[in-house]
Amino acid sequence: MPTDSQIQKDVIADLNWDPCVTASQIGVTARNGVVALTGHVGSYSEKYAAENAAGRVKGVKAVAEEIEVRLHDTGKRGDEEIAAAAVQRLGWNGSVPHDAIKVKVEKGWVTLSGEVEWRFQRDAAATEIRHLLGVVGVSDAITIKTSVSTASISANITNALQRSWLWEDDSNVKVTAQGGAVKLSGTVESWQDRLAAGQIAWAAPGTVSVENTLIVV
Repeated sequence: MPTDSQIQKDVIADLNWDPCVTASQIGVTARNGVVALTGHVGSYSEKYAAENAAGRVKGVKAVAEEIEVRLHDTGKRGDEEIAAAAVQRLGWNGSVPHDAIKVKVEKGWVTLSGEVEWRFQRDAAATEIRHLLGVVGVSDAITIKTSVSTASISANITNALQRSWLWEDDSNVKVTAQGGAVKLSGTVESWQDRLAAGQIAWAAPGTVSVENTLIVV
């Protein structure tokens, strides 16, 4: 496994590589594989991109993100203007059910609520809002309703994991489910594998929540 010093250097290199991130404004430390990001950026979408870039690096077990969003003058918008833009963007996205999502904006922080049938619909809504001018943060309070039988969720997710690239013969990923609540436990080789396992679990019909306790080793 890479040392903390090497992880730090690699994260800095990946931040510099990513065209969506102004790496010079972000500080990086690494301790026992946990990377901490500090500093400031000009938009929430850039903050999100920095966190993803750090998570891609080999050896990263977790990312502690403490980046502040400092909007440029040209990017500042009033809450009412942000709310109106958010409603319009959600209405234009074919993956977001019509009138299913409610939007609340306070000092640039957007809270999304409502109920959808699939995780990809919730993700589509959050992605639309993430890139709006004036947004400094997004809270996703959208819930997923159970509309199918949940009896076979655990087996379905395990089968999907076994078909994926991250599954090895000696894989230590365990899937349990109670109703639509899924829990992933065990170990994986990278932070990206952990994220991928979570995405696979969310894709299963009937999944309403995922507790991802996978440990990167």
